[in-house]
Amino acid sequence: MTQLALVIDLNVCVGCHACVTSCKQWNTSGTAGALTDLNPYGADPNGTFFNRVQTFEVGEFPITQTVHFPKSCLHCEDPPCVPVCPTGASYKRAEDGIVLVDYDKCIGCKYCTWACPYGAREFDEQRKVMTKCTLCVDRVTDQALPERERKPACVLACPSNARLFGDVHDPESVVSQAIAERGGYQLMPEWGTRPANHYLPRRKTEMRIHAEDLERVDNPLKIDSRPADAAHRDPGHEDFAT
Repeated sequence: MTQLALVIDLNVCVGCHACVTSCKQWNTSGTAGALTDLNPYGADPNGTFFNRVQTFEVGEFPITQTVHFPKSCLHCEDPPCVPVCPTGASYKRAEDGIVLVDYDKCIGCKYCTWACPYGAREFDEQRKVMTKCTLCVDRVTDQALPERERKPACVLACPSNARLFGDVHDPESVVSQAIAERGGYQLMPEWGTRPANHYLPRRKTEMRIHAEDLERVDNPLKIDSRPADAAHRDPGHEDFAT
């Protein structure tokens, strides 16, 4: 059985948010419906985003690294959001494993949100329905598009090629090979949801920090604390008068 999914390379993701903006643009005009932004520039903004990028530091000073961690629906092979839905609005497609929401059936009860351990569900405040990443199902199944364009918008927009797309059940696919060769892993496998999306880990690189590299040239703790007129009494100062 086919299981379409994303594989995200954390080693090359630069946190540019191209995946966020391209996803927003495509899905606003696609099958997902308008992804709302309410009061986006005010004190209390509210918006719907299928892709989010979390950025944080790992390690201990002075040896730290910045990690950009993109996250969206993981299209689990055993999605907990599906059985808890009282109306059957959340469902998993048999032909490709994509988890979707039927907005005509959704009543906005948020049961799927509580069931999802990854926080991947988004409540649309305007339409009062639950929304989520669709893997751009309208793009990837559109036979009118050239095959190279039948990929999610986030994959096509990524400038560093950090996002791969394909069938994780096909051992010959680019995603399966990347997982096998690079030690791809699932997010929080202990939940038993079997996420289809995988992540490729960051390579461990040795960082050598020299003591002099930690000294600021303009260190405020080492500013000359002599009296203001001391420089004029210093024979080496250009203003010293004989």
